[in-house]
Amino acid sequence: MLELKNINKYYNFGTINQFQIFNNFNLKIDDGDFVSIVGSNGSGKTTMLNLICGSLPIDSGIVEIDGEDISLRREHLRYKEMGRVFQNPAMGTSPSMTLLENMSMADNKGKPWNLTWGINKKRRDYYRSLLAPIGLGLENKLDEKVNSLSGGQRQAVALLMATMTPIKFLILDEHTAALDPKTADIIMDITEKIVREKNLTALMVTHNLRYSLKYGNRLLMMHEGKVLIDKKNEEKANLNIDDILDRFNQISIEVGNSV
Repeated sequence: MLELKNINKYYNFGTINQFQIFNNFNLKIDDGDFVSIVGSNGSGKTTMLNLICGSLPIDSGIVEIDGEDISLRREHLRYKEMGRVFQNPAMGTSPSMTLLENMSMADNKGKPWNLTWGINKKRRDYYRSLLAPIGLGLENKLDEKVNSLSGGQRQAVALLMATMTPIKFLILDEHTAALDPKTADIIMDITEKIVREKNLTALMVTHNLRYSLKYGNRLLMMHEGKVLIDKKNEEKANLNIDDILDRFNQISIEVGNSV
């Protein structure tokens, strides 16, 4: 279980621009949950992911995993049991390196490198076996640099790299936002397959309301650092787009966002 307890977070603390995004914020995520998170710009969605991953420090409160306080654990140590995919695939891959080199780096996550070769060519067939089911022809591009791949291919690689080693949590920060609709659908299908097959707990921030309804077993709508809607399992399955669109439009207009 992942739990946020009494989280307080300020931006620009102690200045004239001080702003509190979270005020005693609490949230529990059960093991195996696939949570779709929607909300207005500035609602705290990405800030929450950053606090979980350790990219931002909390000002007070506790982040717990299975009852253990990880609030002071460094970001790179948290990634031993977390994988994260960003909106920009370049943040999850090394564009100037080949696909083989990227896969090798991900394969060695958390392992000591010592004075050994970074690339294990004996693993090529294994990497091909991971890439082939994606259906984007990546299994035949191991020797190509990642920056030569399409946006969808690069995001598929980032997703696969984030989940190559055993992890508990998959953090998805608008990971389809930069893709065209057809490619985004492919990436979402791959995401669902990986989450299901690896039995991961997933948190997915998205602005796509259709995806928030179609994928996952739980939906959160956030606004101004609060959870306005929290529907899980059957309650979520019974939602339709009209149930959340009016509320989403309302809070978006409230803060000056377009939808």
